[in-house]
Amino acid sequence: MVKFSEAVLDRTFAALADPTRRALLARLSDRHDLSVSELAQPFEMSLPAVMKHLDVLAEAGLVTRTKTGRTVACRLSAGPMEEAMQWLNRYQRFWTEQLDRLAAFVEEDEPCPPNPVSRSSAVSTPRPRKSSVPGRNRRKS
Repeated sequence: MVKFSEAVLDRTFAALADPTRRALLARLSDRHDLSVSELAQPFEMSLPAVMKHLDVLAEAGLVTRTKTGRTVACRLSAGPMEEAMQWLNRYQRFWTEQLDRLAAFVEEDEPCPPNPVSRSSAVSTPRPRKSSVPGRNRRKS
């Protein structure tokens, strides 16, 4: 059995849990190096808020930052995601095997015979009507 670093997995999944951080990673996967301001451009949040999201991603090892002068460039680092994918694949194999077994069971089970049709010659009698019509039942005095 493969040993996984729980701390790395925890940080990775915690970082990926936020939709803004996933969107930041998606932007970085399209372009290799983006400045923080370019990265923040489509988001309706302040630059410090984007920086906090980038801090979480950097702590998880999903983003690396390099500073050139006053410009900070960000780059995607997929290493921690590879470990998370290996962890997820283990469970995918488990569920695939379970579903394959279920499909095999269903396919080998013979279909149930149809319900026999009643061939009685008796005629059903209708129910008797209620004594009063639905609606108001008050008598006028």
